[in-house]
Amino acid sequence: MNYLVGVDFDNTLVSYDEALFDEAMQRGLIRPDSRKGKKSIRDSIRQLPNGEIEWQKLQAVIYGSRMMEAKQIAGVQTFLDCCKHSNTRVFIISHKTTYATQDETGTDLRASSLSWMKTRGFFEPDGLGLSLDDVYFESTRSHKIERIRTLKCTHFIDDLEETFLEECFPAHVKKILYTPHMCHSSLPEDIRVATSWAEVRDLVFGSSFS
Repeated sequence: MNYLVGVDFDNTLVSYDEALFDEAMQRGLIRPDSRKGKKSIRDSIRQLPNGEIEWQKLQAVIYGSRMMEAKQIAGVQTFLDCCKHSNTRVFIISHKTTYATQDETGTDLRASSLSWMKTRGFFEPDGLGLSLDDVYFESTRSHKIERIRTLKCTHFIDDLEETFLEECFPAHVKKILYTPHMCHSSLPEDIRVATSWAEVRDLVFGSSFS
């Protein structure tokens, strides 16, 4: 069977944990002994006065001017190599606006993400071999889900369970939640959990899905 695999971008293919921790520390938003995972940092900051605004400002910097400090998540290259060699088409479908509301620098977030991918060989024939035409940045989550439907993805990989819990998410798409930092015990049965990209690979190409 020819699979059409959709993959989220932020915190699924790329990790901002180290840059987030560093920037949050510089801004005095977290303690030195805070956990470095994105969700832990986010939850801590949101508890502060004006925490939601502070979190948005932090994200704007990390996804914009500090984008090139982001790290490719371990196992992503092996998974994409597997897709390449099995002729599995991969779409990157991300909920990402062009500009962040709280970004004072006016950095184009989409251009920053594309630059990050280009420097890591995502679109090189002798690299990961993805097509630039198969990258989609959508302004809202509903538009992202509609893109997944339009492209007829057979699988979708995301770090946010909220994506899969939307009523409009297409029922036929196999849902894989990439969640390395925590366990989820109350998810619907049709959402499979992967704590690493090796597990993602097994879920897509193994026998875990019937």
